[in-house]
Amino acid sequence: GELQKDETRRLARELALPVAAKPDSQDICFVPQGSYAAIVERLRPEAGEPGDIVDQNGRVLGRHNGIAHFTVGQRKGLGIAATEPFYVLRLDPENRRVIVGPKSALCETRVHLGELNWLGPPLQPGEMVPVSAKLRSTQPPVSATLHAGAATGAAELLLSEPAGAIAPGQAAVLYDGERLLGGGWIRRVPENPALQAAETGAAAA
Repeated sequence: GELQKDETRRLARELALPVAAKPDSQDICFVPQGSYAAIVERLRPEAGEPGDIVDQNGRVLGRHNGIAHFTVGQRKGLGIAATEPFYVLRLDPENRRVIVGPKSALCETRVHLGELNWLGPPLQPGEMVPVSAKLRSTQPPVSATLHAGAATGAAELLLSEPAGAIAPGQAAVLYDGERLLGGGWIRRVPENPALQAAETGAAAA
């Protein structure tokens, strides 16, 4: 574990190992041929069940072959006709729905967190702390204020500027400069009332 990558490759060449010139991988090592959907469907078969693609008001725009094939922020491969580009805004696994909308609807300034692991002094309910929040691995951190919730491990991030493609289930990592303050899991925000009513009706049917 003490060798740098270049040193490791040099040793591999000297030992004539076949992996010496293997390109670096950006994928998860246990996903064969990059088929993430196949792994998800194997672990959660219900993620491969067909369902509806709906807009923010619950109007059905088309059908899909499983939410495992979609991710928040996705634009291509939706298989629906629209007058403007639509993006995946949210996945609703309970009702097997993919919610889509315009790019502007992806941007949010409030992020709900759960299971917050705070490394600093204990937070008091309602306490507000300035932080730098990293919400996606490929995006730079954004300035935010952490608002501690009343329930243990609950908090809300108030972003200084809108951020897009914030996906529930992903991690939010919080910093003060280069100092790690903690992190939590991004939770689903309260729903659009019209869509929530449509989903309630679908679940009751």
